[in-house]
Amino acid sequence: MAAKILLLEDDFILSEIICEFLVESGFNVTHCDNANDALNLAYEKQFDIWLLDVKVPSDNEFGNNFIESSNLPGFELLKTLRETNKTTPCIFITSLSSLQDVQSGYGVGCDDFLKKPFELLELKLRIETLLKRVFKSRLDEFEDFGNGLKFYFVSKILYQDDKKIPLTQKESLLLNLLVQNANSYVSQSVIFDELWELDQEPSELSLRAYIKNIRKIIGKDKILNSHNKGYCYVK
Repeated sequence: MAAKILLLEDDFILSEIICEFLVESGFNVTHCDNANDALNLAYEKQFDIWLLDVKVPSDNEFGNNFIESSNLPGFELLKTLRETNKTTPCIFITSLSSLQDVQSGYGVGCDDFLKKPFELLELKLRIETLLKRVFKSRLDEFEDFGNGLKFYFVSKILYQDDKKIPLTQKESLLLNLLVQNANSYVSQSVIFDELWELDQEPSELSLRAYIKNIRKIIGKDKILNSHNKGYCYVK
């Protein structure tokens, strides 16, 4: 499955060029042009990498967290996400070039810093290098449901005492989405976006069937549902 990238860039022409190049390179890209939309997307969806510009529009407020440096909302965005334990790797793409700017970027938790203007191939190489490092670190990561049940994040395969438990592709994606957002409700609309392709019609009936099957395997009390909030995996 293609790596999922969140791109925050307010330059319309540049964002189009980057999106087109990354999609052609095999990545799944979601684009937004302001810090507040980026914050919401980062909370609502699971991305493999964030590409964030620094000087972008913002409402000067992230939930209960106000931007301290209103002219550099990209830094404040990542700072806010890191403070809420979001660990998704981040590359800043920015025209800022001073050593102080670079120090500030790494100080708020970025993993790489790419100065504009840059070659698209260099961006791709940096993304691929970071993904290799991240995926390698995740290879042995899993969620332990007890009773020998373990779900591995990278392969998205469920095992019981080293025996593979069959799940459909959408059930695997759904379980991964719920586990990655443990103890938080994931809305039905977000689930539809993650499980169904653009040319597919989401099905609430099918979603209920997937949830029912997963509950049978890991335990009914492990997944809560709320009519208004969606579904929640309870650790």
